[in-house]
Amino acid sequence: MAGELPAKHIVIGSQQLKQLQKNVWSDRYVQAVMTAGGNKANIQIRYRGGHTREYPKRSYEVIRGGKTYHYNAEYDDPSLIRNALSFRFFNWIGVPGPATKHCLLFVNGVCLGVYLEIEGVDRSFFRKRGISVQSLFYAVNDHANFDLLKPGSKRRKAELFSGYQQIMGNPADRRKLKRFIHRLNTTKGAHELKAYLYRRIDIDNYLRWLAGAVLTGNYDGFEQNYAIYRHRAAQKYRMIPWDYEGTWGRNCYGKPCGSDLVRITGYNRLTRKLLQYAEVRRKYKRLLVKLLQTEFTVSRILPAAESMHNQIKPYMKWEPVRKWPIHVFDGEMQFIRKYIEERRTLVTEAIKEL
Repeated sequence: MAGELPAKHIVIGSQQLKQLQKNVWSDRYVQAVMTAGGNKANIQIRYRGGHTREYPKRSYEVIRGGKTYHYNAEYDDPSLIRNALSFRFFNWIGVPGPATKHCLLFVNGVCLGVYLEIEGVDRSFFRKRGISVQSLFYAVNDHANFDLLKPGSKRRKAELFSGYQQIMGNPADRRKLKRFIHRLNTTKGAHELKAYLYRRIDIDNYLRWLAGAVLTGNYDGFEQNYAIYRHRAAQKYRMIPWDYEGTWGRNCYGKPCGSDLVRITGYNRLTRKLLQYAEVRRKYKRLLVKLLQTEFTVSRILPAAESMHNQIKPYMKWEPVRKWPIHVFDGEMQFIRKYIEERRTLVTEAIKEL
């Protein structure tokens, strides 16, 4: 049928499965085989995620053909589309987001339900997009707040790299990121800091990433849940979104959180430093106004959301475990529409004070 979900079949040997299940918090991979679309491939697989590893429906990370893929259970999200819709939106506004597609996941012949396959942000991600990259870091917890201090504290961090995981690059690249965070916080004089930030940050990319997090309402997306990379040719840092399940009016546990949860100036030190400059604020304001006229509209977003929702709907009966009743899933398109309408009004008013 049109829009049929692809099936991914994973076969894990008994000893490998026992090793995988022995400790859900282990990041060690085990060997397995995946069959998809008639093609069979050897893979490495492990569990992924934070608190979600203890859920009855768990998420997986798979390395296949040298590329990384995430199979997200989307257990907290009653729509199962928030990550996919958010990354689609980021691509619309000029920030590269991971490619996604929904699928049915089977392990040893047992259907685990509808999953979201998410492209890993790794070397192949950049090669596919023709982006020249020197280093890449994941912001894995809220210590990645671009500050010298611990979140919500007046105590200095013991290590400026706290909050990050290096994925690409060498020790010198790690030192460069630490030096950037240090200079961001210690450079004296507004003019000197502005010149430094313009040399080290791709301002256009950063503001588009900020606008994406603000408009989709990702409260957890400013001090963590992003990737930052250094562009080899420009020698400037750029941002990539990651983990956008808590968006479009719901938090990361799926609970309604209101359309006014996220202020339009976001929540990290780097954003505060950048927006102290009038020309950056004007640029950001123009960008928000443009996005409210073009991409962040019901007419642009809802058809994409409905297409994903309609593709998944026939397969919800395959869900062996479900956090939310089916009537909540059925009402999600109206929920997301309401969020967009309310968020547009709130952002339009907040722009006037920017």
